[in-house]
Amino acid sequence: MNRFHVHVAVDDLERNKVFYSSLFGAEPAVSKPDYAKWELEDPAVNFAISARGRAPGIDHLGIQAADEDGLSRLEERARAADAGGLKEAGTTCCYAVSDKYWVTDPQGVAWETYHTLDEAALFTEPAGGCCGPETGASSCCD
Repeated sequence: MNRFHVHVAVDDLERNKVFYSSLFGAEPAVSKPDYAKWELEDPAVNFAISARGRAPGIDHLGIQAADEDGLSRLEERARAADAGGLKEAGTTCCYAVSDKYWVTDPQGVAWETYHTLDEAALFTEPAGGCCGPETGASSCCD
């Protein structure tokens, strides 16, 4: 099953963790000093927040693939949308190692399609190419 992904930049992580934990009726599956993520079943969503100095609001949207085949299908659909794109293999972002394909919608919103391969100790690798196409819109991992 694919899972819808929302990443919101926040200015007060702890306050937002309390709010979203109450709203979702669940504690974060991942909780770090600058990041939290809920992987909810109902609704099926991967919802992440981070406090990394970005303007508060939607950082990016995405679809988390259950496996590599699912990611390939999502990449094909993104390419068919003719939105350009950026492919990343084995990139470290958001405390995870993932294969990704990024596109930008007509409004400039970054969309991430990805399959998570493993956990990571860091939010992002210092020299990594994370995350997303160069746009005026925000995207993960600055």
